[in-house]
Amino acid sequence: MRLSQMLFVTLREDPAEAEIPSHKLLLRAGYIRRIASGVYAYLPLMWRVLQKVSQIVREEMNAAGAQECLLPQMQPAELWQESGRWDTYTKAEGIMFSLVDRQGREMGLGPTHEEVITAIARDMIRSYRQLPVNLYQIQTKFRDEIRPRFGLMRGREFIMKDAYSFDADEAGMKANYEKMNQAYHNILRRSGLAFRAVDADSGAIGGSGSQEFMVLADAGEDEILYTEDGKYAANVEKAIALPAEAEISPFVTAEKRETPGTGTISKLYELLNCSPTAIVKNVLYQAVYDSGRTVLVLISIRGDQDVNEVKLQNELVKLASNYGGSTVIGLTVPDSAAQEQWAAKPLPLGYMAPNLSDSYIKPPKPAPVELKAAEMVVPKFLRMVDKTAVDLKNFVTGADEVGYHQVGANWGAEFMLPDLVVDVRKATAGDRAIHDPTQLLQTARGIEIGHIFQLGTKYSQALGATYTNEQGEEKPLVMGCYGVGVSRLAQSAVEQSHDKDGIVWSPAIAPYHAIVVIPNMTDAEQVQAAETLYAELNQAGIETLLDDRNERAGVKFKDADLIGIPYRVVTGKSLKNGKVEVVKRATHENQELAIADVVSTLKQWLVEATH
Repeated sequence: MRLSQMLFVTLREDPAEAEIPSHKLLLRAGYIRRIASGVYAYLPLMWRVLQKVSQIVREEMNAAGAQECLLPQMQPAELWQESGRWDTYTKAEGIMFSLVDRQGREMGLGPTHEEVITAIARDMIRSYRQLPVNLYQIQTKFRDEIRPRFGLMRGREFIMKDAYSFDADEAGMKANYEKMNQAYHNILRRSGLAFRAVDADSGAIGGSGSQEFMVLADAGEDEILYTEDGKYAANVEKAIALPAEAEISPFVTAEKRETPGTGTISKLYELLNCSPTAIVKNVLYQAVYDSGRTVLVLISIRGDQDVNEVKLQNELVKLASNYGGSTVIGLTVPDSAAQEQWAAKPLPLGYMAPNLSDSYIKPPKPAPVELKAAEMVVPKFLRMVDKTAVDLKNFVTGADEVGYHQVGANWGAEFMLPDLVVDVRKATAGDRAIHDPTQLLQTARGIEIGHIFQLGTKYSQALGATYTNEQGEEKPLVMGCYGVGVSRLAQSAVEQSHDKDGIVWSPAIAPYHAIVVIPNMTDAEQVQAAETLYAELNQAGIETLLDDRNERAGVKFKDADLIGIPYRVVTGKSLKNGKVEVVKRATHENQELAIADVVSTLKQWLVEATH
């Protein structure tokens, strides 16, 4: 392609809307254009990158035995109502764009396709003889993000590959899951990316287990914890580890002690000259269930630990049926405005005890007839204790009075141990690994570009997708789900690999392999040599741009660096010696090559870079 004929506009300054390097560079280099909040046009260079990524994904999925199809973007509400996710996605969480058609039917734009694919399997799979089946698509998806940001990283419209496997039993599903795990490793390696596969929380998709694939980058939104021996890696939301050993409490007698100005753990242990591991802090959360009920959750946890809100939410989901619901749609630390709605009197914040009195909650008012009785604050605290606090002796904790703490306290004496013992602590770098306590957890930042799930029978049971086994029995299909963000992967590659001059693409997914630059368009010899090389390189299968614009040489070199084409060929002053300058974008290494050697050399470099 000739740049003189291409829609090609670059910017010298960073756009105000962009926050992270990859977003800035994709806009500056003319790869994408913002159309609306979280909605971008993929311009010619970007579209070529997305096609390259899609082709790698397609080849690996096909090699793993999956079959490509294309599912509708617009989905009927009825399918989501069967799975129980319609109200959660459209109202409670508000993720799904929904609409009503002219016949009054509710429809949604698909953020994911579990319901659609399960309905297809329900209609078409009858017998064990048809199993296993793995179907995938590469499709535009939609999510109504509250705060779209970072360009293609968190957009409202994005390109994704999603696959769904159907098996007769869990063993078959796990075999398919392992095939997808290997395929994802292959996709990321072939794309030239540094990554980690990590244990992950299954979130709203559900299932018994899942794994995320993280592209390593300083600007990643996710924290990864891992061990140097390579035997453990997890998203911090899912990570488990052994905390530091608790130090022995210096207090041997239980008493209430005045502790003015100690509303934080750090101020408390400094005043009392004790370890934070000898403190039990009590943290209050406000959980809202999809039934409309609000539950106030009081968690007692060791003073040096923090609550992992994802783990806490998972524990609360287990209790949803106790409150007439099926899931948690809101989890917050209640601010003063929220407290005013349910608090009968001011809370002793910073000084709360594990037995904080239920009298702090206003008694429920009789619900008006037009409101569901469920829409109320449950008038008792739901009390939990984290495992880190269970075995503490003679600990320090709040006394339910501002300016006072209890010291030398014990479970079963001064305080009753809550019935719900949970693991909701947030693992952190420096914790000891469970598989080998001599290994300490390390931290890294990552961008999630892939997620694979062992779904089991969650959706097949909800939608009645069954098959007949060899014994003639009707059984639910056992499912797996496997997603890769195609557009997200492309931007992640830029976030991971760039420098002060611009993008540094891996040859495997670069829009073009090489760019031939003519420094002086008035020099007939330079133009002729460039035209010849341009034709020969493309004929040899080396995808090549020709910068034949009437611009200064410096502008052309800056643009070539900015857009990140792996190899630059310059028909400059060396032509008098029958040579051209060739520059490797990744290292800025340059050398002079005989014109006759350019094609064979670049072919060899591409082979080395993509294998």
